[in-house]
Amino acid sequence: MPDSADAVSQKTNLNGTSSGHPRGLYVLFFTEMWERFGYYLMVGILLLFLRDTIKNGGKGFDNAIAIDIVGTYVALVYLTPFIGGLIADRYIGYRRAIVLGGSLMAGGYFLLAVPGGNPLLFAALGLIIIGNGFFKPNISTLLGNIYNADELKAKKDSAYNIFYMGINLGAFVCNFVAAYLRNNYGWGYAFAAAGAGMVVGLVWFMSGVKHIAHADIKRPPQPGDMPFSQIASSVFLPALVFGVIGWMIPGNLIGSDSNDAFVFACIPIVFFYFRLWAKSSGSDKRRLGTLLIMYGVVILFWNIYNQNATALTIWADNYTNREMPASVEPALRQFNLSETVSTKLKDVPVLDERFRTSLGPDGKVVTAPGVDPYFHNIPRADWPPPDKDLKLISTEIYQSINPFCIILLTPIIVGFFGWLRVRGKEPSTPAKIAQGIIIAGISSLLMVAACLSADIYHHKVSSGWIFSTYAVFTVSELFVSPIGLSLVSKVSPRRLTALMMGGFFLTTSLGGKISGILAGFWDKFESKALFFGVSAAAAIIAGLALLPLTKRLAVVVDEATASSE
Repeated sequence: MPDSADAVSQKTNLNGTSSGHPRGLYVLFFTEMWERFGYYLMVGILLLFLRDTIKNGGKGFDNAIAIDIVGTYVALVYLTPFIGGLIADRYIGYRRAIVLGGSLMAGGYFLLAVPGGNPLLFAALGLIIIGNGFFKPNISTLLGNIYNADELKAKKDSAYNIFYMGINLGAFVCNFVAAYLRNNYGWGYAFAAAGAGMVVGLVWFMSGVKHIAHADIKRPPQPGDMPFSQIASSVFLPALVFGVIGWMIPGNLIGSDSNDAFVFACIPIVFFYFRLWAKSSGSDKRRLGTLLIMYGVVILFWNIYNQNATALTIWADNYTNREMPASVEPALRQFNLSETVSTKLKDVPVLDERFRTSLGPDGKVVTAPGVDPYFHNIPRADWPPPDKDLKLISTEIYQSINPFCIILLTPIIVGFFGWLRVRGKEPSTPAKIAQGIIIAGISSLLMVAACLSADIYHHKVSSGWIFSTYAVFTVSELFVSPIGLSLVSKVSPRRLTALMMGGFFLTTSLGGKISGILAGFWDKFESKALFFGVSAAAAIIAGLALLPLTKRLAVVVDEATASSE
């Protein structure tokens, strides 16, 4: 029987379109694209900004301090979704949370653009951290709610892949914008561009909010749920107390006071999720147990992922030959995307050329203050003369390799899974995640090979290594990240969706902090191959351990998908 006019109208109002994907998907797609433009622009240059001693406006911190700040920032920016998801779930709703979070993030980016001391820097990072807590889990939850409608459930994985393309369009473009602005105008202009991107995203979101209003459903606490006051007293307050204890411990257990404080503060939060599982029963218990198992393993994926902001940025900046190939030099010069470095000493009197560079006691090249760090592992005979500048590919542009590969490979991976699905051989969602974590470990093995390919203390290595690493990692990311978001949306009990989405981002937080902790020991790792080998071994072992469990976990996923509870 054909739909009546009223039924078609009702369906159109619900989904925004009477066929294909609903319009709400594209509202969220472009909102997330612009938000990720700002986030990845900022995080792509943050370590460079903190370490910079040559260009005007950089902070000039040493590696350990700069990495500690970036690692803590990445960890906290994905820890706050736990709180933001809970508040949106029960009180303010998802749309208000997104607008509030986006506004705070924009304010933080603009504050970073203002020259000032360290208090201003930390205030700006604080605004971004809090803002992301409100924004990130709730935009993903809104998307999941749209596709909970019966006629759209089959398209949920596809929707999350499309949504993920928006993330990576923003992440690809932003690094070119950052390179142009910071090389030609300074750090502040680049950070301001991140704020402008977030403002564009908010304007787009509010202009299309009518297409997602039906998915903004606040679910009141159910019998057995912990009231917010109890969560505050049993989770947030203990986390604060544990964090202070970690900070105050004499000496450092894990490299720095901030590392100790973060790890200690996470203990009550992790306990909360296990308590949530322990007090549940029946289907809810199976669902939450499945998610907790996946969370535990996915942390190791995010450890490798977040090396792009720390270890891989250092690798690209100092160990990779960034001299522009003749094929790309005209394009980069035309758009002023190249970075200029020189061996000419700045404000340092030199009486003897021999003092420009020498070998330290550990065999590493040491250059005089004022010489760009890029020359620290280039033999003196290969330096250009002081009156000749060297044009390099800007470091942050290497971070566009990953999103470019995602844009390129997403249709291929999705098509491959579709081809398997038709033949009844498509891996289950848990199996895809296990395989993705193993592939992530293989990407780190490529970095081990890169470290062993040359004497990296005295010679640069080819850009091909970091290209290959990002390309292989991209495959793992397509197996884990968008599918992981979809998994949380499918499996979570409906009243806990945003809270469990916050838990998924907690795995990103813990992975980011582990990455930062490891990178904090970068200068102490005599063997950089061992540095990357630790992450590779952990991911591969965890992925292999998960594989035998995937059939049982897949049964729970199928049960949850078929249920509307």
